[in-house]
Amino acid sequence: MVYLNYNNLDSETQQRLVSVSKKDVERKFGNDLKRYAKAHHLEYETLLEEEAIKNLYSYDYVFNI
Repeated sequence: MVYLNYNNLDSETQQRLVSVSKKDVERKFGNDLKRYAKAHHLEYETLLEEEAIKNLYSYDYVFNI
Protein backbone atom coordinates (compact mmCIF):
# COMPACT_ATOMS: atom_id res chain seq x y z
CA MET A 1 0.00 0.00 0.00
CA VAL A 2 1.08 3.51 -0.74
CA TYR A 3 0.14 6.11 1.86
CA LEU A 4 -0.31 9.63 0.51
CA ASN A 5 -1.23 12.92 2.03
CA TYR A 6 -4.14 14.22 -0.04
CA ASN A 7 -2.84 17.80 0.29
CA ASN A 8 0.57 16.88 -1.14
CA LEU A 9 0.06 15.48 -4.65
CA ASP A 10 2.54 17.83 -6.34
CA SER A 11 4.91 16.90 -9.15
CA GLU A 12 7.68 15.97 -6.69
CA THR A 13 5.43 13.36 -5.07
CA GLN A 14 4.36 12.05 -8.47
CA GLN A 15 8.00 11.73 -9.57
CA ARG A 16 8.80 9.87 -6.33
CA LEU A 17 5.97 7.41 -7.04
CA VAL A 18 7.21 6.82 -10.59
CA SER A 19 10.74 6.33 -9.26
CA VAL A 20 9.57 3.74 -6.73
CA SER A 21 7.54 2.02 -9.44
CA LYS A 22 10.57 1.97 -11.78
CA LYS A 23 12.67 0.24 -9.13
CA ASP A 24 9.87 -2.25 -8.54
CA VAL A 25 9.47 -3.04 -12.25
CA GLU A 26 13.21 -3.28 -12.77
CA ARG A 27 13.55 -5.66 -9.84
CA LYS A 28 10.71 -7.88 -11.08
CA PHE A 29 11.10 -7.71 -14.86
CA GLY A 30 14.43 -6.01 -15.59
CA ASN A 31 16.09 -8.85 -17.49
CA ASP A 32 12.95 -9.62 -19.49
CA LEU A 33 12.53 -5.96 -20.43
CA LYS A 34 16.17 -5.70 -21.52
CA ARG A 35 15.76 -8.74 -23.77
CA TYR A 36 12.51 -7.42 -25.20
CA ALA A 37 14.02 -3.97 -25.85
CA LYS A 38 17.02 -5.50 -27.59
CA ALA A 39 14.93 -7.89 -29.69
CA HIS A 40 12.55 -5.12 -30.83
CA HIS A 41 15.18 -2.35 -31.16
CA LEU A 42 13.63 -0.20 -28.42
CA GLU A 43 15.28 2.04 -25.87
CA TYR A 44 15.32 0.26 -22.50
CA GLU A 45 14.83 3.42 -20.41
CA THR A 46 11.75 4.44 -22.40
CA LEU A 47 10.30 0.96 -22.07
CA LEU A 48 11.04 0.94 -18.34
CA GLU A 49 9.33 4.34 -17.91
CA GLU A 50 6.21 3.12 -19.73
CA GLU A 51 6.02 -0.07 -17.69
CA ALA A 52 6.56 1.88 -14.45
CA ILE A 53 3.60 4.12 -15.25
CA LYS A 54 1.44 1.07 -16.02
CA ASN A 55 2.62 -0.50 -12.75
CA LEU A 56 1.27 2.47 -10.76
CA TYR A 57 -2.24 1.18 -11.43
CA SER A 58 -1.48 -2.03 -9.56
CA TYR A 59 -0.76 -0.26 -6.27
CA ASP A 60 -3.30 0.23 -3.50
CA TYR A 61 -3.40 3.83 -2.33
CA VAL A 62 -4.47 5.19 1.03
CA PHE A 63 -5.13 8.92 1.15
CA ASN A 64 -4.80 10.75 4.44
CA ILE A 65 -7.03 13.81 4.59
